[in-house]
Order: sequence, then C-alpha cells, then structure tokens
Amino acid sequence: MIQGHEIRVALAGNPNCGKSSLFNALTGSHQRVGNFSGVTIEKHEGFVDYGKYRIRFVDLPGTYSLTAYSPEELVARHYLIEDPPDVVVNVVEGPNIERNLLLTLQLMEMEVDLLVALNMFDEVEAEGIEIDVKQLQRLLGCHIIPTSAKKKQGLRSLLDHVVRVYEGDIEIKKNKLAFRQELEHAVDAITGMLDDEPELGKYNRRWLAIKLLENDKEVYNVVRQYPVWVKTELALQQIMQETGTLYKTDPETGITEDRYAFIRGAMQECVRHPREKKQSLTDYIDSVVLNRVLGLPIFLFIVWLIFHMTFTLGTPLMDGLDSLFGLLSVSVSPLLPNETLRSLLVDGIIAGVGGVLVFLPNILLLFLGLSFLEASGYMARAAFVVDKVMHRFGLHGKSFIPMITGFGCSIPAIMATRTLKSPSDRLATIMIIPFMSCGAKLPVYVLLAGAFFTPAAAANVMFGIYLFGIVVGLLTALAMKKTVLKSDSEPFVMELPPYRWPTFRSVIVQAMRKALMYLKKAGTIILLAVLLIWAFSNYPKNPELDEVLDRRIAEIEMTVTDQGQKEQAITEAENTISSEQLEYSIAGRAGKILEPVIRPLGFDWRIGVALVTGLAAKEVVVSTMGTIYSLGEADETSTELKSILKSDPGFDQATALSLMVFVLLYIPCVAAVGVMRKELGQWKAVAYYGAYALAVAWIFSFLTFRLAQMLV
Repeated sequence: MIQGHEIRVALAGNPNCGKSSLFNALTGSHQRVGNFSGVTIEKHEGFVDYGKYRIRFVDLPGTYSLTAYSPEELVARHYLIEDPPDVVVNVVEGPNIERNLLLTLQLMEMEVDLLVALNMFDEVEAEGIEIDVKQLQRLLGCHIIPTSAKKKQGLRSLLDHVVRVYEGDIEIKKNKLAFRQELEHAVDAITGMLDDEPELGKYNRRWLAIKLLENDKEVYNVVRQYPVWVKTELALQQIMQETGTLYKTDPETGITEDRYAFIRGAMQECVRHPREKKQSLTDYIDSVVLNRVLGLPIFLFIVWLIFHMTFTLGTPLMDGLDSLFGLLSVSVSPLLPNETLRSLLVDGIIAGVGGVLVFLPNILLLFLGLSFLEASGYMARAAFVVDKVMHRFGLHGKSFIPMITGFGCSIPAIMATRTLKSPSDRLATIMIIPFMSCGAKLPVYVLLAGAFFTPAAAANVMFGIYLFGIVVGLLTALAMKKTVLKSDSEPFVMELPPYRWPTFRSVIVQAMRKALMYLKKAGTIILLAVLLIWAFSNYPKNPELDEVLDRRIAEIEMTVTDQGQKEQAITEAENTISSEQLEYSIAGRAGKILEPVIRPLGFDWRIGVALVTGLAAKEVVVSTMGTIYSLGEADETSTELKSILKSDPGFDQATALSLMVFVLLYIPCVAAVGVMRKELGQWKAVAYYGAYALAVAWIFSFLTFRLAQMLV
C-alpha cells in the first residue's frame, strides 16, 4: 500500500496515565526501540497506516511537567523544541484529570498543535465521574477525545482528529493561559524584547519569556548566547525587584499559582465527582499492603516470589540453553580439523554467544514480573514501604528491587535500575549491585567452604559472605551520597496510582522489549571481551609442549595395554600439558605479574590466573583452578579438586576466606560490565567503579586473611 504524507505525532503524559498502553494499542507490532540523541533514555517509535497517511508516533518519557529538573523532562522538552512533531497528543488519566492538567497547560504555553486523549474513560464512567468535555475543550483550546487503551475504545476517533489537526480542519481555537495582570505585563515585555532577536527563530517567544521568569537554567543558557540578552537581563532584574517589593512574591511562584488556579477553576466548572465516594478496591488493598506492620513482610514476600520465579523457573531454561550450546560445540568440533580455528569457534565464539544468551530467560522472567508490578500500581507502594530504610543510606525506595535481583544475576538487576528517575540514584544503585553476591559466585563459595569447613560451618560462612556484600554495598551508597552524589538526588514524591489489572499484551511487550534491548546492547561488547580472554588464555602457544604431549601419548600407547587405563593416562597427560600451556599464556603471565600484589592476600600466581579468567564469568574461577591443578574439567562438587586444595601447603582456611571475599567484591563478569557501560552511557564511570571495586576487594581480602590467620 503506497502511503501519502507522514504525520509525526508525539505522545506526552504523566507516568501511569496509560500512555504506553495507548501507544501499543495504536501501533501494534509496528514498533522499534532506540535512544533519544545523546542520552540513554529509551525512545519508542511506531506507526499506523490510516487512510492516505502514515501516522508515526513517538512515545515521550512520562513526566509531570516540562521543567528542567529530570532527564525525562529535558528529553521531552528538547524533542518538542528541537524536532517539533506535527501533532502532540497529551494523554490524560481521566479518573485523575486534575493532577494531569499541569502538563497540559505547559504544552499550551508552547503553542504546539495539541490534542488531549482523555484516557481510561471507561474508569471515569464506572466511578460515576461527570466531565463536561465540550466546556473543557473551550478552556484548553484543543479537541479532547475520550479513549480507553485497555478496551481499545476511541482509537479511531483519535486518529481522525490527528489527521484533522494536521490538515488544519479544526473547530476550536487555540487558547493561552492568561496570568495575573502584572505577570502578563512582564511576559509581554520580555516577549517584545525577544522578538527583536531573529536568531531565536525556532523558539516560541512567549514560552521563552515565561521560562525566563521561572528561572529556568536551560532557557537562560539559550538566550544568554544572543545580543538580546543584555537588555533582557536588565529587564528581568527589574521585574524581579518590582514583583518582590509590590506583591511579596517572585514571578516563578506567581506563574505556578496561576496555573493551579486555572486547573482548580476548570475542575469546578467541568468535572463533577459523586457526592458519596465509595471505598474503592484500591483503598481496601492499600489498607493491607501499606499497613505499618504488614507492609514490609508482604513486600518481602512479593520480592521473594519474583526472585523465585526469575531464578527457579529460569534455571531449567538456562540449563537448556547451556546444553544446547554444549551440543552445538560437540557437533561443530569434529568438523574443524584445524585446532586453532576449532578453539576459536568453540571456546571463543560459541562460548561467548552462549554466555550472552544463557541469561536471556532470567532477564525475560524478571521483566515480566517487574512490568506486571509497575502496570498494576504496586511498584509505587513497594518503593513507599522500603523508602524509609533505604533513605538512611541515601538510596531511593525503588533501589531495593534491583539490589535483591542482583543476588540472582547482576545483568537484569542493572537493567532494572531504569525504574529510577534520578541519574544519581541510578548511578549509586548500579555501583552497588555487583556487591550483591550473584549466582555465578556460588560455585566458588561451595568449593572453598566445602573443602575447608564442616557442613554446619560452611553454611554460616556462606551466609556471612552474602550478608557482608549487602553491608559493603549499603556503606558504598552512603559514602557516594555523602560525597560525589550529594548534590543530585531524586525527591521522594510518592504517587499511588489506583490498582489495575494490566493487559497481558502490554506486560509481554514491555518484557520482550527489555530482553531484546539486552541482546542488542550487551551482545557485541560481551562477545568481544570473551574472545579477548580466550586469546589471553591460549596464546602465545608453547610449541615444545605439543611435542612433549605427543611423546607422552606415544609412550602410553606402547606401555599401557588396558584400554581404560590408557584413556585415563592420556587424559591426565593432556590435563598436565593444558595446565602448563595456561601458565605459559598471557593470562598465566598476568597471574605471575599480579603475584606480588595479591601475595599479601594469601594468593599465589595460580589464583591470580583464576581471577583473571574469572572476568569472563565467575564460575570460570573453579574450572580454571581445575585446569591449573591438572584435573581438566572441574566444578564445585569435584572431590579431587577439594583434596588438592586441602593438601596444598599454601592454601588454608584463611586463604579460602580471603578468596571468597575477593571474588565477592572484585569486578563482575564482562557481561555485567558491558551492561553497566550501556546503562551509564560512558566508560569513565565504569572505570571509576572498577578501580573502586578492586581497591575495596583488596582491602577487605587483606583484612580477612590477616584476621583469619590470627583466629584460626
């Protein structure tokens, strides 16, 4: 079908107003996800073919206003100014229309071609709320279309009106909010000055004047670049002085008061609520989940449920993917006679891709749970319940769920920090998530605790390790909030939306979107890092070792007659040569270079090699130790590896405790580092974190080793 012109439409609205659900209902499967220019905030685009037009929708970040406080507000505002759409659809939550109108007024001030989608209108009718839509249209100066994204009502009417606004076929004249007389004079005076500056062409002059009177730093920086700023600044100073002297207030406060006065008047004139408000289902549920006694246990149970679902239901799927890649490796190996090419493809590429994809079930299940909680309205309650505790450490209440998720896997936990609006809160939470002991570190704990402690003591040691990670994480967050991040924190303004049963489609779409973004964002850097570690562990090759292995195999073939004993002897010879080759490689040499640094922790070069390869994945620490000790493949249940470690004079309980603490605290796997880089948008922050994590790991491992030597 050949379409005519394309109409670009921006969807703007408050969080929890159903904007994303409306976007999904309108665009269906015709969607793509990227990032807004220069930031890590997601940009969702989709289109629908309607008549002779292709209508392309951009779902702007949810925001309560268009001030310059949060990244979401700046992104939405910059998009509307720098890349103005043909039509702006302001999605307003019908049952809570009063709270939503502040954003509507600010869009009116920008004088965009505006439509209001009065969403959740089915709930408006169910609650007996009467809205005089025609009168409200006259007050706002734009068409208002009742919609229900959940029931897909009003969508065709909304698309009709988008086309009508685009074509100029509108019946309602644009309106502007008139402020009190002295403010209007001030706005007109500043507007007149700005009209003399032709270089400000893309900006609406009245909007610029209003923002200057509101002390908007972003707009100040824009206007300051032009010659008109000289006389504008003098006029602003005079206005500020006169307003403060005559009216005992400042222009910013007066503008805010006038906006809310307009909203109150519009509500009085156009909206009628039932006289007797019945106790709603939301009220009944909140009386339980927000109860001072029951609230926290209920929240912990729900977190446990999501945690259990993510990592219990996900484990069989992860094992299945792991087995699939193992089968692929076994199938591909015989087809490649060249040893180097076979190792590159099997141990490098297939293992690297498998390392990325194996986390996919966990990520998908986690975001299914989080999307359901967010859409249902419980996520806001969860943040409210734990905020008091988290606030003591400078963290937001919403930081708790990513932290808990980190006990399963750091990757989905880091991605889950997107629910945090403030960059400082996101940064602090991301930085402490790796200190939560993920499942990949568990094999190291099981091996060492099982080798050096009784079963009862091993359980206590492992519990202590997990608890220690939480303590270090919380203290790190507190230190960051008291120093480098103390000037930027999200105020905890709690909005408790009504409970709603989310649509199956919306939850699935959100979860799939996050999962696909993980593959897109993390895949390339993780694969590159895994290949580098493979190369470091295999090169340079020592040709003499191949000759030694050939001679040993020839001797075994000649001297050993029993087939079983022969295969065992050959395997032992291959394991010994593999151990010597690893020692000869870059990774082995790095371990020896590191030895003077890690010797105070009780580690020798062999543990150094295991820590280097552990950057690929923490469970690799155990298999590397198996290779170093000439056992070949080994896991945490290997009795041979435990026996060798116990008999090693340089390895004792103090060393085991020190190694567990170091593995807990040092840099996480490259997959987590890759996702951290993508979420933070820069390597600089990741480098700072890496230096900090290594320093913390070294210090606490050193203290653990020395204390253990004194006590054991």
